[in-house]
Amino acid sequence: MKKIQVVLVDDHTIVRNGLRSILESTDEIEVIGEAANGEEALEKIAYLKPQVMLIDISMPGMSGIELVGKVVKQSTAIRPVILSMHNDDAYILKSVEAGAYGYLLKDATRDEILAALHSVKNGEKYFNPAVAAVIVNGYLSQVQKVEKASESRKTLLSKKEKEVLKLLVEGMSSRQIADTLDLSVRTVDNHRANMMRRLQVHNAAELVKLALEEKLL
Repeated sequence: MKKIQVVLVDDHTIVRNGLRSILESTDEIEVIGEAANGEEALEKIAYLKPQVMLIDISMPGMSGIELVGKVVKQSTAIRPVILSMHNDDAYILKSVEAGAYGYLLKDATRDEILAALHSVKNGEKYFNPAVAAVIVNGYLSQVQKVEKASESRKTLLSKKEKEVLKLLVEGMSSRQIADTLDLSVRTVDNHRANMMRRLQVHNAAELVKLALEEKLL
């Protein structure tokens, strides 16, 4: 069985030594490199090409989260995992958004660290139940914000504007809408311009797209 090749990134030598000791206590993992900061890590992974990186979230200069973002842009084959002392929603969510495959607290057990490495090496994400709950709650919170924004936008439109918008979505021209609603073309164009201004879009195509995405009708 081929060993999982890992690079450790932490500005504290004692932490890297401790992690190396844990990882090399099994014959399934090989630590092929270490780095004390983000810049050094980017240089090393260019030629070491590890499968997994364990990255400290708090380092001088480039943060662990920033490094994760650069790593995933540089190579889709490398799976970065954040190591952190912070069991904090903001840190966790920013790490996930940056592209982290896992988020481990520094008090994680040996078995948890090894399980995380095996999971991410196979292309899976690894988050313990507490961290996973933060991610799910963050996602649900974002969905609720989008839904509230959509409801708020609906109230910006008058009944007549919604009628015009519905026909725009159906692909009608201003002349066709005017004939259907018994309005002048100028009135239809004014309704469209007012909706675009209130909804902060720049053209009819964006207006139709927003109406469909946010179910404004």
